[in-house]
Amino acid sequence: MNPNTAWLRKTVALVILIGVWEACADLGYFDPLYMPAPSKVAVALFQLFAQGTIWPHLIATFSAALGGLVVGLVVGTVLGAVAALTPLVGELLAPVMISLNAVPRVVLAPLFVIWFGIGVGSKVALAFILVAVLIFFTVFTGIRDVDRRLVERVITLGGGRGALLREVYGPSVIAWILGNLKVAVGFAFTGAVVGEFVAATKGLGYLLSFAQSSYNAALMLALVVLIMGFVLLLFGLTGLLERRLLRWRG
Repeated sequence: MNPNTAWLRKTVALVILIGVWEACADLGYFDPLYMPAPSKVAVALFQLFAQGTIWPHLIATFSAALGGLVVGLVVGTVLGAVAALTPLVGELLAPVMISLNAVPRVVLAPLFVIWFGIGVGSKVALAFILVAVLIFFTVFTGIRDVDRRLVERVITLGGGRGALLREVYGPSVIAWILGNLKVAVGFAFTGAVVGEFVAATKGLGYLLSFAQSSYNAALMLALVVLIMGFVLLLFGLTGLLERRLLRWRG
């Protein structure tokens, strides 16, 4: 299927859905307290930017999400590589990561608030945990799945650990990380927003909590649309980065 045709169909379907939603709201089929019309949601979103109140919250959420994403990528990559290349470390570290992966990590948000306070630190920590565990298993699996015959050939030709890391493990790990980068971005924003929702003085999660407490469904939906829009934008950027860096795969 032509990509342009697919996008056109998705856009038409979305427009039809919004139109039906608007019509049902105008005809009184939806309670405006719980399901406001799309036009009301658009007005609430416009007011956030027109009044300028959204910018400090956007900066807070982006700072926490991107901070957790960067630190999680670095730490997860290092720990995953060390665990995969050093069997003893892998035996000790893998069970810990498996245990963390088994726990719904968003439930750690209240604990992080106690440890790091209601500032940006607890949000970065939660985003970091979500990303680091994902990237750990990504790198760990990526290195373990490298073709052993390729490794043996490099060693036979006189290549040492440096050559293996540069020519064999490195490209494999990069491919696996880029393949999961979109998921990592989503996890980072999930951690930041959930942390702000639990306890914060600013951020998109804080605004969501405020909208919930005031039963402002239009504001809540406007914030959901805003978060989805920014995450989809980052998805597009990471997808472009993935295609550019993985052109060698053909």
